[in-house]
Amino acid sequence: MADAPSRFAPVDPAVASNRTRPKLLLLAWNFPPVQAIASVRTWNVAKYLTRLGWDVTVVTPKTELWRNLENVEKARADLRAEGIRKISTEHGWRFLSPLHLTCRNDGIGWFAGGVCRRLCSAVGIDDAVGWIKAAERACDRIRPDEVDLILASGPPFSAFTLAEKLSKKLHRPYALDYRDPWTVTDIIPGLQHLTISRERKLLAGAAAVIMVSQSWAAELNSRFNIGSKLQVVTNGYDPEELKEVEPHDFGHFAIVYAGIFYPPERVVTPILDALKRLDIKGGSHEWFFHYYGEHNSHVHDEAVRLGISNRVKLHGRVPRSVALSAIRGANVALVITSVSESAPARITGWVPAKLFEILGVGTPILLIAPPGSDAQLIADSGGWSRRFSGNDITEIVSFIEQQMHGGPVEKRDSHRYAWKEIAVSFDKHLRNHLPGSTAQAISN
Repeated sequence: MADAPSRFAPVDPAVASNRTRPKLLLLAWNFPPVQAIASVRTWNVAKYLTRLGWDVTVVTPKTELWRNLENVEKARADLRAEGIRKISTEHGWRFLSPLHLTCRNDGIGWFAGGVCRRLCSAVGIDDAVGWIKAAERACDRIRPDEVDLILASGPPFSAFTLAEKLSKKLHRPYALDYRDPWTVTDIIPGLQHLTISRERKLLAGAAAVIMVSQSWAAELNSRFNIGSKLQVVTNGYDPEELKEVEPHDFGHFAIVYAGIFYPPERVVTPILDALKRLDIKGGSHEWFFHYYGEHNSHVHDEAVRLGISNRVKLHGRVPRSVALSAIRGANVALVITSVSESAPARITGWVPAKLFEILGVGTPILLIAPPGSDAQLIADSGGWSRRFSGNDITEIVSFIEQQMHGGPVEKRDSHRYAWKEIAVSFDKHLRNHLPGSTAQAISN
């Protein structure tokens, strides 16, 4: 079923000037019902800013253009319930993102798409660049009085370019929400000087900048001298979503990892090494390691190599509700940022979004990360967790055994990481950077 067409109803200028609710145009390439962790952040930003007094309109690609969808009808119902408007767009050059968007999967089209993907990657062009023109066209009917602030969430960082274009057209400020670093890291191969210059220009023109972790924010500021308009707003969990999650009954002691891997920094090897030792030691407890995610082959290959496949259960990609149920029912939830003892800022600032949901359901956390990383600081402050480096195999085994024998579970206050609380910081930062007349009218 296609998205219903979205458009703005005519607004009388005199009425618009008297409104006290600021109007936010949210540019979100990932948004429900798209099954992606990025959709969790963009949805909660839209939901909770709406509840804090914003009129939110989301600009996002049409639902039918995506391969991986979840709870389509629920996503539509949630939009209606929260009063969030949606502008659904077309999307050009979908072959640049074949894992996410519908496009030809065979023949000359697939071959040509592969060539284009390699060329774009080599010069630092992201795979959503074809969205820019389509989204611009979809926003043609928006008038300046219908927008107070434009917020772009990235990656894809082409959304930042779109924000700048719409800002010039509508004469309204734009804000940038970084879910990941852009040129501040070496993750993207072949970055060109022009790309770095582009980021510098977009940051200089932005009214506000938001980053999801302290280490990444510090690194971004050291590169581009952003100053007070830069604020850290982490990811979080939605208590309203989690209260509906029933714990999965595994029937045995369960160690659960839900997410993806990024070899060589984020791999499953240390936990499987520990589990092999645990298996050799024996004991009376029945236990298994459960993996939920799209990297079955990585886990399977490592489990076979280490001779521990009899203790590993692979579930593959599953609906979000299934993964959350598994995390809530687990005896230990595994989080991995890096298996290295030390790491640059791009790794120490990496906080998997799934960590916040584990904090929200209160499952004990086995964290593999460099010491002093942002993930450790968050896990330690919000839940029962232990951090290990990738070579701390003996200590990992001891921690798991401790949990098997009813080890202490000190539940700490994770309330600060609930989206209801996080959105307050988001709201304040955005309002501080609204146009002067609008901000003054709202504060009065």
